[in-house]
Amino acid sequence: MINQQLLNPKSIVVIGGSNNVHKPGGSIVRNIKNGGFGGDLHIVNPKEDEVQGIKAFHDVKEIPQTELAVLVVAAKFCPDYVDYLCAEKGTKAFVIISAGFGEETKAGAELEQRILDTCDKYGAALIGPNCIGLLNRNHHSVFTLPIPKLNPQGVDFVSGSGATAVFILESAVIKGLQFNSVWSIGNGKQIGIEDVLQYMDDQFDPEKDSKVKLLYIENIGNPDKLLYHASNLIRKGCRIAAIKAGSSESGSRAASSHTGAIASSDSAVEALFRKAGIVRCFSREELTTVGCIFTLPELKGKNFAIVTHAGGPGVMLTDALSKGGLNVPKIEGPEADELKEKLFPGSSVANPIDFLATGTAEQLGTVIDYCENKFDEIDAIAVIYGTPGLTQLYEAYDVLDKKIRECKKPIFPILPSLHTAGPEVAEFLSKGHVNFSDEVTLATALSQIMRTPKPAPPEVQLYGIDFPRLHIIISGIEQNGYVSPQTVREILSCAGIPLVPELVSKDKKELTAFAEREGFPVVAKVVGPIHKSDVGGVTLNIRTPEHLALEFDRMMKIKGATGVMVQKMLKGTELFIGAKYETRFGHVTLCGLGGIFVEVLKDVSSGLAPLSYAEAYSMIHSLRGYKILKGTRGQKGINEQKFAEIIVRLSTLLRFATEIKEMDINPLLADEKDVVAVDARILIER
Repeated sequence: MINQQLLNPKSIVVIGGSNNVHKPGGSIVRNIKNGGFGGDLHIVNPKEDEVQGIKAFHDVKEIPQTELAVLVVAAKFCPDYVDYLCAEKGTKAFVIISAGFGEETKAGAELEQRILDTCDKYGAALIGPNCIGLLNRNHHSVFTLPIPKLNPQGVDFVSGSGATAVFILESAVIKGLQFNSVWSIGNGKQIGIEDVLQYMDDQFDPEKDSKVKLLYIENIGNPDKLLYHASNLIRKGCRIAAIKAGSSESGSRAASSHTGAIASSDSAVEALFRKAGIVRCFSREELTTVGCIFTLPELKGKNFAIVTHAGGPGVMLTDALSKGGLNVPKIEGPEADELKEKLFPGSSVANPIDFLATGTAEQLGTVIDYCENKFDEIDAIAVIYGTPGLTQLYEAYDVLDKKIRECKKPIFPILPSLHTAGPEVAEFLSKGHVNFSDEVTLATALSQIMRTPKPAPPEVQLYGIDFPRLHIIISGIEQNGYVSPQTVREILSCAGIPLVPELVSKDKKELTAFAEREGFPVVAKVVGPIHKSDVGGVTLNIRTPEHLALEFDRMMKIKGATGVMVQKMLKGTELFIGAKYETRFGHVTLCGLGGIFVEVLKDVSSGLAPLSYAEAYSMIHSLRGYKILKGTRGQKGINEQKFAEIIVRLSTLLRFATEIKEMDINPLLADEKDVVAVDARILIER
């Protein structure tokens, strides 16, 4: 429940405000005062008559009507203050800095619930408890430093951790990143990260509001809500990057399927972010670097010109960009020769464009002009310019400032001399620019942005799925556990997934007759054990009835065997599709190379069901082994369209079958014409 009293109050009371700026109560008052708050500021402190030049009230009953209250007192006192302020002082918004609530004890959780009940009763907004506060251009109700430079077009930053928010701000301020608002939600008892995004989505004004959102998330309470509003904001022109901490499992659990071993809560997060179009980051430096990139003109292509007067950083940036799928194309021809004539002897214009440590500010401007106006293949310019301490850089950075404002192609300033040229860098940042002091960190962030797909369309691809039949099949399954091969085939056929001809039986003669009818060679697989290969339960390329009979006899002696499956022997590239149900997220769908490569290489891509065709293609193309699927060394590639179609159909089926908790189709055999499911297993749990 976000309201105007929280965002733009006409009056604020700090309960527990003090003269000691080294404690939260004092620093809150200092920051609100220094932030230029234009309304009435009241302080409640029973031991002080004046706090930082402001008259202090000894009792909350003495204060006038107040819209926003910031509480910096012990947790046990907070519920009574909230009760009184709501009932008697018309307070409609609270920022509770205090800790000692549900994050610590059961008694604390009860105090927290009492506060929430009061706020809900009176229609009051609640930030916290256990947070650093709320910072925007109207009021600085935080107790921490640094206070970043605020700008309507700066970044909106929402954090689930107060301390981490401070460290992210530290990282951002050094880079020159400006902010519009900082939300520290703490325990998020009423207002969580999803609620802040919902408010930003519902109230979004493209003419006035910031188009960059950075998130630090420790818990996703409502994945659907996060997905809906994040993707909405991105479709409206915003760009969002996020860290999701605590996604890894403490250890890989013993799982009975490939999907169970690979998929985890981290897979669900990855899939959610991909579906929403959120750029996923893994460190504070990466998050703030992505935020800085978002403030620049959007990169329209993959070709970079690297302008440098230091060879090493140029080479490292070239390597890092190339590794991330971006290009540093060779620059040659008459115009390149013309540029070289304008530089000192020994300069190189091949790209990186190295105009030497002795290069001048004027030459820097000339090189940028050529990249902007004459080298049409160039989409963006990275400028590496520091100093060994021999000269000052004001003139060069003035040129860089001018070119950034003039050029249509994005320019990425890499100014590494933060200590030696600190004053020059500070002046450059003061003009509203950002700085990427490390070239490899920049390249990593750029690559992550380029790999992030656009938000998936909200429409579900329903055609081709037999939902009534699916419901009948699943309703008829009486016990939890892995279902029979015949039931697996029936479920997959509901999604129109092509299946290899097969027969499961305990009758040797019946299986032999099937093999002769379909034609040798065939494959025999034991039915019963989960991992057939581990117990010697798979035999390929059986070419005679006698061989089949021998394998049948051997397999029926394997512990747990309930029958033998015989399939027509097919050839093709082995693929894998899997799915695992994650609580609150739904089904995480995985695809990759099949067979043993699933577990050995773990080269899989994840998506959140239901998937669109664009998402399925993105998943396929993001695989490290995609070149194998595309065709290599004279071998033809697979039919990508049919692979994508199976992924989409399966994900749609899963969306309407939450009883399916795990599924493997491994392998599917694919060639340039067809993709056919060979082996699959499905785990049902109600």
